[in-house]
Amino acid sequence: MAANVDKYDNFLSTLCGLSSSTWTEAQESALLEPYTYITANPGKKVADKLVEGFNLWLNVPKDKLAVITRVVGLLHNASLLVDDIEDDSQLRRGIPVAHKIYGVPQTINTANYVYFLAYQQLSALRPTVRRRACTSSACPNTRVGDDSPAAETKHIIPDHDLDLVVNAELMSLHRGQGLDILWRDTLRCPTEDEYVGMVKDKTGGLLRIAVKLMMACATTNTNVDYVPLTDLVGIYYQIRDDYMNLQSNQYTDNKGFAEDLSEGKFSFPIVHGILEQPENRQIMNVLQKRPKTPTLKHYTINYLRDTTKSFDYTLAVLRKLERQARGEVERLGGNPMLSAILDKLHVDA
Repeated sequence: MAANVDKYDNFLSTLCGLSSSTWTEAQESALLEPYTYITANPGKKVADKLVEGFNLWLNVPKDKLAVITRVVGLLHNASLLVDDIEDDSQLRRGIPVAHKIYGVPQTINTANYVYFLAYQQLSALRPTVRRRACTSSACPNTRVGDDSPAAETKHIIPDHDLDLVVNAELMSLHRGQGLDILWRDTLRCPTEDEYVGMVKDKTGGLLRIAVKLMMACATTNTNVDYVPLTDLVGIYYQIRDDYMNLQSNQYTDNKGFAEDLSEGKFSFPIVHGILEQPENRQIMNVLQKRPKTPTLKHYTINYLRDTTKSFDYTLAVLRKLERQARGEVERLGGNPMLSAILDKLHVDA
């Protein structure tokens, strides 16, 4: 017999003698390849810029800010890996999506693994607890929290609930994504309010994770709630993204021409176009076909532009949201970095 079966005689004893993990760096690198592939070609890094902007108000210590940026980056890119599978996308940031190269099973497993890596990073944000010297014999070496002034600061988001904060927002993100997929796959057009609610959950989830973690670790403005502004920016960003997907040449280069139509997605202009003339089922039928070639896409875009005026409506909404976001930034004390981000996101007619 070629194999040595005797090595299994005392296998239990062998297991007891092994270290808790035999995982190697080479195995880790191989497992993370789909993630490494997508992060090697970074996008616009809007989330990172928003973190920097909000930090002008919150002054999170550098070490904790680095952890928050890392957590948000892990969650964001992992979600993109899964999102591209769910949408059967072809391009991400101008290159083939990860699952077209590494396959669906490996890409899903990698994305799930990265979610847990993000949770592992959260431990670095938890407050340190030390033993404070006590001169009384009644309380020798009592275990207490840090007695520095920063430790006594009251935060809207308690720093001991970070796991719950992240978990709640990831649930919101998946609820929003779930509705988006459900509407697409059952060919059910949502109302505009339903769509905005979905976006608040889906797109706002990762942004709220970043801002809430920062609020929990802040050293200034700890009593200010920045979540409403975060929600507004998230909704504005997604509606803008929907508009650009059907109108921008840059989006064509990065994701393909009018990819939302190929995905059968009920984006903001498409929802408006359907609801504006509900008796006309042209758009619904195009979404059902999920066209890959330009002909039907061009026809639908022309219909949205000329017949239902959906792009004009979307631009009008974007202008209202942008104006409110700028007003809220000023109300909160002004923030040149956030204002610069809004300048960059501004869409001309």
